Amino acid sequence: MRHPILSLLTALAMGSTAAAEVAYEFAPNFITPPPGKETIGNGHGEIACDSAGNFYVSVQGPENKDAGVQVYGADGKFIKALKLPNSLHGFVIRKDEGEEYIFAAVLGEKKVIKAKLDGSIVLEIPTSAFPEGKAGPKGLALTNCDVAPNGDIYVVDGYGQSWIFVFDRAGKYKTVFGGPVEPLKLANTHKIFIDRRFEPARILACDRGNNRLLHLDLAGNLISVIASEGLRRPSSASFHGDLMCVAEIAGRVSVWDKEGKQVAVLGVNDTPGQTNTPKVTPPDWKQGTVTSPHGITFDNQGNILETEWNVFGRVLRWNKK
Repeated sequence: MRHPILSLLTALAMGSTAAAEVAYEFAPNFITPPPGKETIGNGHGEIACDSAGNFYVSVQGPENKDAGVQVYGADGKFIKALKLPNSLHGFVIRKDEGEEYIFAAVLGEKKVIKAKLDGSIVLEIPTSAFPEGKAGPKGLALTNCDVAPNGDIYVVDGYGQSWIFVFDRAGKYKTVFGGPVEPLKLANTHKIFIDRRFEPARILACDRGNNRLLHLDLAGNLISVIASEGLRRPSSASFHGDLMCVAEIAGRVSVWDKEGKQVAVLGVNDTPGQTNTPKVTPPDWKQGTVTSPHGITFDNQGNILETEWNVFGRVLRWNKK
């Protein structure tokens, strides 16, 4: 029988190791904006990392009409802009049949695109492919999409009625679930992601209007409510190993383990008027403090990058200790 003191010391050591695995340090001034710009430009989108370690950040506005995604190296230096629609609201970079692609919900054009990493579009799911009777008064307002292991594309109408639509790899409509009705009663389900930490994979829903995080199976059935208290309007998420990071637009970034336990909180902003708004100006930005987290990603080493809803455009980074 093991000595109880030794068991306690082992448990404490394991706890210290676990804590170290989810400790982060803010990395100031990570992004170097494109030439001639002081900031990256109007941000209301997402950030993602490819297998080479490069970062992709979506920007919008008339000044970016021909380049909706900016690409940065692992060192944060600007590489190029991709000529993609400038109203990309949510996107992911995923491998499909051995090649990496950008899968994106184009808010302004009410469609979904699949593009190569050079920006060339290989698939479009137009408005006409969506079933009738599910759009809100202003039509579809698609906010994010992701891809299941079998190639099915899941799309959420997060600024509309929060229906989740499913298309096959070729863009053919399959089914729809969720929405503002029972049993889920979704509201402003801002972004959804395929959570491959589990087998089978499942949907992670940032159900922002209800201020909760949900796990659904791929058929849309509720698995669990991960959290429904203490959140600050979850808007986006990313996964690395057993961890999930969440961008919360009302002023923080949180990190969760696979069991749904919150293990870290970063960048908390409690200043009135500085969260859930795109209008905080650069002179009011504080190092390591968020304003309105809108998109988020882990890089390949488990560091966290967050992009904000901000007319000037802002990206923050925390390095894993």
